[in-house]
Amino acid sequence: MDHFQYREGRLHAEDVDIEYMAESVGTPFYCYSTATLERHFKAYVDAFASLDATICYAVKANSNIAVISTLSRLGAGADVVSCGELTRALRGGVPANKIVFSGVGKSREEIAAALEAGVLQINVESEPELELINDIAVSQNKRAPIAIRINPDVDAKTHEKITTGLSENKFGIEWTQAHAVFAKAASLPGIEVVGIAVHIGSQLTDLEPYRHAYTRLRDLVAMLCADGHKIARLDLGGGLGIPYGDGEIPADLPTPRDYADVVQSAVGDLQIPLIFEPGRSIAGNAGILVTRILYIKEGATRTFAVVDAAMNDLLRPTLYNAYHDIVPVKQASPGAALKEIDVVGPICETGDTFGVQRQLPSFAAGDLLAIRTAGAYGAVMASTYNSRPLVPEVLVNKSSFDVIRKRWDVDQMIGLEAIPDWFDKPSEG
Repeated sequence: MDHFQYREGRLHAEDVDIEYMAESVGTPFYCYSTATLERHFKAYVDAFASLDATICYAVKANSNIAVISTLSRLGAGADVVSCGELTRALRGGVPANKIVFSGVGKSREEIAAALEAGVLQINVESEPELELINDIAVSQNKRAPIAIRINPDVDAKTHEKITTGLSENKFGIEWTQAHAVFAKAASLPGIEVVGIAVHIGSQLTDLEPYRHAYTRLRDLVAMLCADGHKIARLDLGGGLGIPYGDGEIPADLPTPRDYADVVQSAVGDLQIPLIFEPGRSIAGNAGILVTRILYIKEGATRTFAVVDAAMNDLLRPTLYNAYHDIVPVKQASPGAALKEIDVVGPICETGDTFGVQRQLPSFAAGDLLAIRTAGAYGAVMASTYNSRPLVPEVLVNKSSFDVIRKRWDVDQMIGLEAIPDWFDKPSEG
């Protein structure tokens, strides 16, 4: 469920008319619903209420500090994968002792910053990283709290570009090597092993891969404890799928409560504190991308609606062939004739397409469209390709809205660049 609904034929975000917002902000822009963010976060809190669980929002899904702050005020921690995300989480009000620093390629500077901030734990992805963390911790006269990320070699049955738990993926340490790596970690003076982490992928719509991974993890905990290691907590990752409107998601899409039941049955009896890192399932349906039609182009075999948003604003359709439902901001009248329309952007790339042969009502230039389920991996993956400025982000709260990221302009982008001094000097020779 989200809070983008039609009222008297006009799409609203909570109590705010989208068309009114577009006139105020200009298009294209991202719009997020506070009520939806809060509802989805609370669904996780309620689902895991019987377990000792910390919900660490995966900042990579949507890193706007207003979004982070909305969730931190509800008690959310944060899962970050860069120094920039760490800074955002802290400025968004997340306490350092509720931040998990993940990522397969942390730099020396990022590890040092995480230790200086006092994060809850650093998830270790390789032996060389473990050694580097130890060196930095010793130089800071600290012991780094770490969880070792295990790759359980479990197929998440999701898109190949967002699966992370197979042995062929770059993430984590092979579970068969866990004993040796834990033994090494225990011998290092700058390391305090606090737990095990696992994350098998994103957009999971079947809970069986979780059950398989967590059962394997449970067996590993037993063996490590038998070896004398103390496992203080388990980081079980995130990845629960959401509906995008493509009809491929099952009608009985797993809920956080269904997910919690799997966790309870697999590892609940261990009585170990747990960490979860949902991102998409909190932010995805909480956002839309609003765009205006520039032209209706009638081709030889297709009708194109050319809009002012582009692949640089929302990359998922181009990158993943992802489906996003597209709806008119002004609701079509009941029984209105539909036609097949390709919704495309203005960039000179065939991949700059948001929807192919969509059943939509007839449009005219100037009409507004909403691309749904764009709150996760939308604005965060945007670029300035074609020197197109980043678009605004707007947060709605009941009948109020505020711009939480201003629209860039071309001068701001070019102002970060410079012409070398030698261009003004005569060439020699």
